[in-house]
Amino acid sequence: MREKPTRRKFRNRALGALLQLGLLLLTSVSFAQAIDPLPFKDHAQEVRFQTLTRELRCLVCQNENLADSNADLARDLRHEVFDLMQQGKSDDEIKQYLVDRYSDFVLYDPPVKSSTVLLWFGPLAILLAGAVVVVVTVRRRSRAAPVAVQDEKPNDEGDDW
Repeated sequence: MREKPTRRKFRNRALGALLQLGLLLLTSVSFAQAIDPLPFKDHAQEVRFQTLTRELRCLVCQNENLADSNADLARDLRHEVFDLMQQGKSDDEIKQYLVDRYSDFVLYDPPVKSSTVLLWFGPLAILLAGAVVVVVTVRRRSRAAPVAVQDEKPNDEGDDW
């Protein structure tokens, strides 16, 4: 049974309206994720800002740098870095200011010292401990495995099933 032309037109219009609504929502989401622009004096200052924010960790996301994060705290820290740059602070002074407030965790490449030893060598220690556990387990199982008796005559009736 064929549909009437009016139903087909209505369905096409409804699908078109849904498609337009979806595209509108998609573009509004992309505008909501945009990082607000900052008024840099020149291109060199903008490059310095981008380099510096890529060396600093977002404290909310923890796996993103400040330049790439959309978290509110990351936006606030970007503004803080920008304000410190406008005050004439050097990169090292800005990093030290943030380390004083948030500890070495704010740096993507923290220095090796007594408070960061676990951060640097913890994953390696866990990997080595796992390897030791695997080796010990394999050795214990190989010792505990029963030895097959070879004295019996194999049953050779031709059935391999």
